[in-house]
Amino acid sequence: MNSTIIQIAQIIVSILLITSILMQSRGSGMGGAFGGSSDIYRTKRGAEKMIFRATIVLAVIWMGLATAGIFISK
Repeated sequence: MNSTIIQIAQIIVSILLITSILMQSRGSGMGGAFGGSSDIYRTKRGAEKMIFRATIVLAVIWMGLATAGIFISK
């Protein structure tokens, strides 16, 4: 029973983690196609910062669930 709950939670966290990774913008986007420079230092702000932190938290939760799944399945 506990193993099933952990597996379901891990699947849900995996889907959320994949979604948060895909939502993060990479590089300069279309600006690079029109001669824009990506050499400018940028800080994360607003929603981008929140998604970045959520990705880290989800990754840590996923690792915890994976570790717990190993110990419970024995």
